[in-house]
Amino acid sequence: MIDALMANILWLVFIIIGGVLISWSVHFVPVGGAPAAMAQATGIGTGTVQLAAGAGLTGLVSAGFMMNVTDNLPLILASGAVGAMIMISVTMIVGTWVYVYGVGCVPSSAKVKYDPITKYRQDLYVSQGTEGHGLPTVSFVSGVIGGLLGGIGGALVYYSLIEVGLTAGLSTGTSSGVTGHELVGIAAMFAIGIFFVNAVIPSYNIGGTIEGFHDPKWKKWPKAVISSFVATILCAIVAVIAISQLGGI
Repeated sequence: MIDALMANILWLVFIIIGGVLISWSVHFVPVGGAPAAMAQATGIGTGTVQLAAGAGLTGLVSAGFMMNVTDNLPLILASGAVGAMIMISVTMIVGTWVYVYGVGCVPSSAKVKYDPITKYRQDLYVSQGTEGHGLPTVSFVSGVIGGLLGGIGGALVYYSLIEVGLTAGLSTGTSSGVTGHELVGIAAMFAIGIFFVNAVIPSYNIGGTIEGFHDPKWKKWPKAVISSFVATILCAIVAVIAISQLGGI
Protein backbone atom coordinates (compact mmCIF):
# COMPACT_ATOMS: atom_id res chain seq x y z
CA MET A 1 0.00 0.00 0.00
CA ILE A 2 2.75 2.44 0.96
CA ASP A 3 4.75 1.30 -2.05
CA ALA A 4 1.81 2.11 -4.31
CA LEU A 5 1.54 5.63 -2.90
CA MET A 6 5.27 6.30 -3.16
CA ALA A 7 5.40 4.97 -6.72
CA ASN A 8 2.61 7.37 -7.71
CA ILE A 9 3.48 10.40 -5.61
CA LEU A 10 3.60 12.69 -8.67
CA TRP A 11 0.15 11.59 -9.82
CA LEU A 12 -1.16 12.05 -6.28
CA VAL A 13 0.02 15.66 -6.39
CA PHE A 14 -1.58 16.18 -9.82
CA ILE A 15 -4.90 14.74 -8.60
CA ILE A 16 -4.87 17.09 -5.62
CA ILE A 17 -4.08 20.08 -7.86
CA GLY A 18 -6.91 19.04 -10.17
CA GLY A 19 -9.35 18.82 -7.26
CA VAL A 20 -8.38 22.26 -6.02
CA LEU A 21 -8.84 23.73 -9.51
CA ILE A 22 -12.29 22.15 -9.72
CA SER A 23 -13.28 23.66 -6.38
CA TRP A 24 -12.01 27.10 -7.38
CA SER A 25 -13.75 26.91 -10.76
CA VAL A 26 -17.18 26.49 -9.17
CA HIS A 27 -16.97 30.02 -7.74
CA PHE A 28 -16.70 31.49 -11.24
CA VAL A 29 -19.80 29.80 -12.67
CA PRO A 30 -22.90 32.07 -12.53
CA VAL A 31 -25.49 30.02 -10.66
CA GLY A 32 -28.98 31.38 -10.10
CA GLY A 33 -30.80 28.29 -8.90
CA ALA A 34 -34.60 28.29 -8.77
CA PRO A 35 -34.90 32.12 -8.67
CA ALA A 36 -32.97 32.38 -11.95
CA ALA A 37 -35.28 29.81 -13.51
CA MET A 38 -38.04 32.37 -12.92
CA ALA A 39 -35.82 35.26 -14.09
CA GLN A 40 -35.64 36.66 -10.56
CA ALA A 41 -31.89 36.28 -10.07
CA THR A 42 -28.81 36.65 -12.24
CA GLY A 43 -27.27 33.41 -13.50
CA ILE A 44 -28.27 30.08 -14.99
CA GLY A 45 -31.42 28.54 -13.58
CA THR A 46 -30.00 25.37 -12.09
CA GLY A 47 -27.82 24.21 -9.20
CA THR A 48 -24.14 24.72 -8.55
CA VAL A 49 -23.21 21.05 -8.71
CA GLN A 50 -25.14 20.41 -11.92
CA LEU A 51 -23.47 23.27 -13.76
CA ALA A 52 -19.98 22.60 -12.45
CA ALA A 53 -20.24 18.88 -13.08
CA GLY A 54 -21.70 19.41 -16.55
CA ALA A 55 -18.86 21.66 -17.63
CA GLY A 56 -16.14 19.65 -15.90
CA LEU A 57 -17.31 16.26 -17.10
CA THR A 58 -17.50 17.60 -20.65
CA GLY A 59 -13.88 18.61 -20.22
CA LEU A 60 -13.06 15.15 -18.91
CA VAL A 61 -14.64 13.53 -21.97
CA SER A 62 -12.78 15.94 -24.27
CA ALA A 63 -9.53 15.04 -22.56
CA GLY A 64 -10.33 11.36 -23.00
CA PHE A 65 -10.83 11.83 -26.72
CA MET A 66 -7.53 13.70 -26.97
CA MET A 67 -5.82 10.73 -25.33
CA ASN A 68 -6.81 8.73 -28.41
CA VAL A 69 -4.32 10.84 -30.33
CA THR A 70 -1.54 11.79 -27.94
CA ASP A 71 -0.25 11.38 -24.41
CA ASN A 72 1.07 14.96 -24.33
CA LEU A 73 -0.20 16.41 -21.05
CA PRO A 74 -0.47 20.09 -22.14
CA LEU A 75 -2.56 19.11 -25.17
CA ILE A 76 -4.80 16.88 -23.05
CA LEU A 77 -5.34 19.66 -20.51
CA ALA A 78 -6.02 22.16 -23.30
CA SER A 79 -8.59 19.81 -24.81
CA GLY A 80 -10.31 19.42 -21.45
CA ALA A 81 -10.35 23.18 -20.92
CA VAL A 82 -11.77 23.93 -24.38
CA GLY A 83 -14.45 21.26 -24.05
CA ALA A 84 -15.63 22.61 -20.70
CA MET A 85 -15.53 26.21 -21.92
CA ILE A 86 -17.64 25.38 -24.98
CA MET A 87 -20.19 23.52 -22.89
CA ILE A 88 -20.68 26.27 -20.31
CA SER A 89 -20.65 28.96 -23.02
CA VAL A 90 -23.40 27.25 -25.01
CA THR A 91 -25.44 26.82 -21.84
CA MET A 92 -25.13 30.51 -20.99
CA ILE A 93 -25.88 31.67 -24.54
CA VAL A 94 -29.03 29.56 -24.83
CA GLY A 95 -30.10 30.70 -21.37
CA THR A 96 -29.63 34.31 -22.43
CA TRP A 97 -31.79 33.75 -25.52
CA VAL A 98 -34.57 32.41 -23.31
CA TYR A 99 -34.33 35.32 -20.87
CA VAL A 100 -34.16 38.02 -23.55
CA TYR A 101 -36.53 36.71 -26.23
CA GLY A 102 -38.72 34.44 -24.12
CA VAL A 103 -39.13 36.24 -20.81
CA GLY A 104 -38.36 39.68 -22.22
CA CYS A 105 -35.92 40.91 -19.59
CA VAL A 106 -32.57 42.66 -19.95
CA PRO A 107 -29.53 40.73 -18.63
CA SER A 108 -28.46 42.70 -15.59
CA SER A 109 -26.74 42.29 -12.25
CA ALA A 110 -28.01 43.50 -8.90
CA LYS A 111 -24.59 43.09 -7.26
CA VAL A 112 -22.86 45.95 -9.07
CA LYS A 113 -24.01 49.30 -10.42
CA TYR A 114 -21.87 49.01 -13.56
CA ASP A 115 -20.75 45.91 -15.41
CA PRO A 116 -17.00 45.63 -14.62
CA ILE A 117 -16.24 44.67 -18.23
CA THR A 118 -18.61 46.67 -20.46
CA LYS A 119 -19.15 49.51 -17.93
CA TYR A 120 -22.87 49.43 -18.80
CA ARG A 121 -25.30 50.63 -16.14
CA GLN A 122 -27.02 47.71 -14.39
CA ASP A 123 -29.37 48.98 -11.71
CA LEU A 124 -31.65 50.76 -14.20
CA TYR A 125 -32.62 47.44 -15.78
CA VAL A 126 -33.11 45.33 -12.66
CA SER A 127 -36.82 44.61 -12.26
CA GLN A 128 -38.36 45.56 -8.94
CA GLY A 129 -38.38 42.72 -6.43
CA THR A 130 -35.67 40.72 -8.22
CA GLU A 131 -31.94 40.23 -7.73
CA GLY A 132 -31.14 40.77 -11.38
CA HIS A 133 -31.88 38.46 -14.29
CA GLY A 134 -30.23 36.88 -17.27
CA LEU A 135 -26.50 36.73 -17.83
CA PRO A 136 -24.72 40.08 -18.15
CA THR A 137 -21.31 40.16 -19.83
CA VAL A 138 -19.32 39.91 -16.61
CA SER A 139 -21.20 36.75 -15.59
CA PHE A 140 -20.63 35.20 -19.01
CA VAL A 141 -16.90 35.88 -18.89
CA SER A 142 -16.74 34.56 -15.34
CA GLY A 143 -18.52 31.37 -16.42
CA VAL A 144 -16.04 30.80 -19.24
CA ILE A 145 -13.16 31.19 -16.77
CA GLY A 146 -14.89 28.67 -14.52
CA GLY A 147 -15.17 26.24 -17.42
CA LEU A 148 -11.48 26.70 -18.18
CA LEU A 149 -10.39 25.90 -14.63
CA GLY A 150 -12.87 23.05 -14.20
CA GLY A 151 -11.91 21.48 -17.52
CA ILE A 152 -8.22 21.59 -16.69
CA GLY A 153 -8.88 20.17 -13.23
CA GLY A 154 -11.05 17.33 -14.50
CA ALA A 155 -8.61 16.46 -17.28
CA LEU A 156 -5.67 16.49 -14.86
CA VAL A 157 -7.43 14.12 -12.47
CA TYR A 158 -8.40 11.73 -15.26
CA TYR A 159 -4.95 11.75 -16.87
CA SER A 160 -3.28 11.12 -13.51
CA LEU A 161 -5.54 8.16 -12.72
CA ILE A 162 -4.81 6.65 -16.13
CA GLU A 163 -1.09 7.00 -15.43
CA VAL A 164 -1.54 5.33 -12.04
CA GLY A 165 -3.11 2.37 -13.82
CA LEU A 166 -0.30 2.24 -16.35
CA THR A 167 2.25 2.29 -13.53
CA ALA A 168 0.39 -0.61 -11.91
CA GLY A 169 0.67 -2.60 -15.13
CA LEU A 170 -3.00 -2.52 -16.10
CA SER A 171 -1.98 -1.70 -19.66
CA THR A 172 1.17 -1.30 -21.72
CA GLY A 173 2.45 1.47 -23.91
CA THR A 174 1.44 5.11 -23.77
CA SER A 175 -1.78 6.62 -22.50
CA SER A 176 -3.10 6.77 -26.05
CA GLY A 177 -3.05 2.97 -26.10
CA VAL A 178 -5.55 2.45 -23.27
CA THR A 179 -8.67 3.56 -25.11
CA GLY A 180 -11.31 0.86 -24.77
CA HIS A 181 -9.42 -0.82 -21.94
CA GLU A 182 -11.16 -1.44 -18.61
CA LEU A 183 -8.71 1.01 -17.06
CA VAL A 184 -10.57 3.82 -18.81
CA GLY A 185 -13.80 2.94 -17.03
CA ILE A 186 -12.12 2.63 -13.64
CA ALA A 187 -10.26 5.94 -14.01
CA ALA A 188 -13.41 7.68 -15.26
CA MET A 189 -15.46 6.50 -12.27
CA PHE A 190 -12.89 7.73 -9.77
CA ALA A 191 -12.43 11.00 -11.69
CA ILE A 192 -16.18 11.65 -11.71
CA GLY A 193 -16.36 10.88 -7.99
CA ILE A 194 -13.53 13.27 -7.20
CA PHE A 195 -15.17 15.90 -9.39
CA PHE A 196 -18.50 15.67 -7.59
CA VAL A 197 -16.83 15.86 -4.18
CA ASN A 198 -15.09 19.07 -5.18
CA ALA A 199 -18.22 20.49 -6.80
CA VAL A 200 -20.36 19.92 -3.71
CA ILE A 201 -17.98 21.48 -1.16
CA PRO A 202 -18.12 25.00 -2.72
CA SER A 203 -21.92 24.76 -2.83
CA TYR A 204 -22.05 25.21 0.94
CA ASN A 205 -19.72 28.17 0.56
CA ILE A 206 -21.82 29.81 -2.15
CA GLY A 207 -25.16 29.24 -0.47
CA GLY A 208 -27.42 28.87 -3.49
CA THR A 209 -26.57 31.66 -5.93
CA ILE A 210 -23.50 33.47 -7.20
CA GLU A 211 -23.10 35.81 -10.17
CA GLY A 212 -19.38 35.35 -10.83
CA PHE A 213 -16.10 36.86 -9.76
CA HIS A 214 -17.73 40.26 -9.13
CA ASP A 215 -20.10 38.77 -6.54
CA PRO A 216 -19.10 39.40 -2.89
CA LYS A 217 -19.52 35.66 -2.23
CA TRP A 218 -16.63 34.96 -4.61
CA LYS A 219 -14.21 36.19 -1.95
CA LYS A 220 -15.05 33.13 0.16
CA TRP A 221 -13.26 30.79 -2.26
CA PRO A 222 -10.16 30.20 -0.04
CA LYS A 223 -12.29 28.36 2.54
CA ALA A 224 -13.72 26.00 -0.06
CA VAL A 225 -10.33 25.46 -1.70
CA ILE A 226 -8.74 24.49 1.62
CA SER A 227 -11.59 22.08 2.37
CA SER A 228 -11.33 20.58 -1.11
CA PHE A 229 -7.57 20.24 -0.71
CA VAL A 230 -8.07 18.05 2.36
CA ALA A 231 -10.94 16.08 0.81
CA THR A 232 -9.03 15.49 -2.42
CA ILE A 233 -6.02 14.13 -0.53
CA LEU A 234 -8.25 11.44 0.97
CA CYS A 235 -9.96 10.73 -2.37
CA ALA A 236 -6.63 10.57 -4.19
CA ILE A 237 -5.15 8.12 -1.69
CA VAL A 238 -8.17 5.82 -1.99
CA ALA A 239 -8.17 6.02 -5.80
CA VAL A 240 -4.45 5.37 -6.16
CA ILE A 241 -4.49 2.42 -3.75
CA ALA A 242 -7.58 0.89 -5.38
CA ILE A 243 -6.24 1.16 -8.93
CA SER A 244 -2.78 -0.02 -7.88
CA GLN A 245 -4.24 -3.08 -6.15
CA LEU A 246 -6.00 -4.01 -9.37
CA GLY A 247 -2.60 -4.03 -11.02
CA GLY A 248 -1.06 -6.16 -8.30
CA ILE A 249 1.15 -3.53 -6.65
